Amino acid sequence: MNGKGRLILVLSVFIIFVILFSQCMETEKQLTATDTTRAGAVTCKQCHAKIYDNYLKESHANTSWPVTTDEVVRGGNPKSNEFAFDEHLKIVVEKRKDGMYQVPYFDKDQGPAKRFDIAIGSGKNAHTYGFWTGDRLTQLQLTYFRSINEWTNSPGYPQRIYFQGMGIRCLECHTSDVKPTIGEYNFDKKSIVYGINCERCHGPAGKHVEFHIKNPGDTAAKYIKLYKDLTRKQKNDACAMCHSGNSLVSLKSAFDFKPGDTIESYYHYKPAYPGSEPDVHGNQLGMLQKSMCFNKSSMTCGTCHNPHKPEEENLIAYSKKCMSCHATVKHSEKTLGNAMVKTNCINCHMPLKGSQVITYQQAGLDSVSAYKLHTHRIAVY
Repeated sequence: MNGKGRLILVLSVFIIFVILFSQCMETEKQLTATDTTRAGAVTCKQCHAKIYDNYLKESHANTSWPVTTDEVVRGGNPKSNEFAFDEHLKIVVEKRKDGMYQVPYFDKDQGPAKRFDIAIGSGKNAHTYGFWTGDRLTQLQLTYFRSINEWTNSPGYPQRIYFQGMGIRCLECHTSDVKPTIGEYNFDKKSIVYGINCERCHGPAGKHVEFHIKNPGDTAAKYIKLYKDLTRKQKNDACAMCHSGNSLVSLKSAFDFKPGDTIESYYHYKPAYPGSEPDVHGNQLGMLQKSMCFNKSSMTCGTCHNPHKPEEENLIAYSKKCMSCHATVKHSEKTLGNAMVKTNCINCHMPLKGSQVITYQQAGLDSVSAYKLHTHRIAVY
C-alpha cells in the first residue's frame, strides 16, 4: 500500500473512531440519571450496609417474594398440609418436581393443580399467594394465617374451588414496582420489584447514587429525601400510601408517589358507608388519627416504628416508647396487680380488633372468623 493509501486508511479509521466516540458520549448523556431514575435497593447497600442488612429482616422488605423453593410459609409450619371443605372436597399442599402446588381433590379425583409463584405478606400475620398463567396473576385458594397456624379458605372465597385475579392495588402496597400489561390482572412478571424497598420511602435514588459515585468526598446526602427533612404531614403521607385502607378511589398510581408529595393527589378517601370507622386492616393511619396521643402531640408513624430495624414482636420496646411520654401515668390498684403493666402497654391500649374487611374460613366450619390486628386507635378500653 502506497503512502496515499495508508493516509486514507488512517483518516478513515480516525473518522470512524470519532463517530463511535461521539455516539458513546451521546449514550452517556442519555444514561444520565433523572428525578425518576431508580437505583434498586441492592445499590444502597454499597454505602448503607448496616441499615440494609437490618432492613432485610424487617417486614416491609418481606411483604412480597417469589416462591422459588419448597418454603411457602416463612417462620412457620402449618399444623396440616391440607384444607377440607367437606368429606368429599379438599385442597392439599404438595411438593412436585417443579415447585410447590395447591392441588384440589374431589374424593380421589384430582383437579387442576396450581403452583405457588408469588407470596404476598411478610408472614407476621398471614401469607396469601398467586400463580401465573402467562402474564395473568391469580390468587390461590388457600391462605395461611399465623394466629391459628393453619391453611384457610382465602378471604372472600366461596366454599368451592374458585379463583380471582390479583389487582394492581394489592401490588401497589406489597411490591415496589410492577408494569401492567393488557388486562386488569395482567403484569410483566419480570418487572416486579418485590418487597417495599428503600426507594418507596426515600424516592428514586438514581441521581443520588450518580452524584455520590462522582463525589465520594461529599458526605451530605444529595438528591434523596431524608425522613427528618419532611414535615409531619409529609412523613405520615408517605406511610399512608399503603396504610390508608381500601376505602379509596385511586387518582393515579401509588408507584409514582415520591416522599414530599401530598396523598390527596393520589387518593380520594371514600368511607365504606357514612360514619364508618377506619378498618384495622390497612388503615392504621386512619385509626391513629382518632387517638388523643396523635391529636395532642407531634406524633408520626415514625415515633413508634423504625423501618430500618425489625422490632414488630418486641412489645417491651414499644411500651418503652409509650412510657417516654407517659412515665407518670397512674393506674388503679387492680391494673397495677397485672405484671404486664410495666412491660406491655400495647395489649391494653391497642388491643386486637377484628377486621370488617378481611375474614377467613377454617376447615370444617360454615362460619367465618375475623382477621384480628392490633388497633392503632390508642385509647383506654
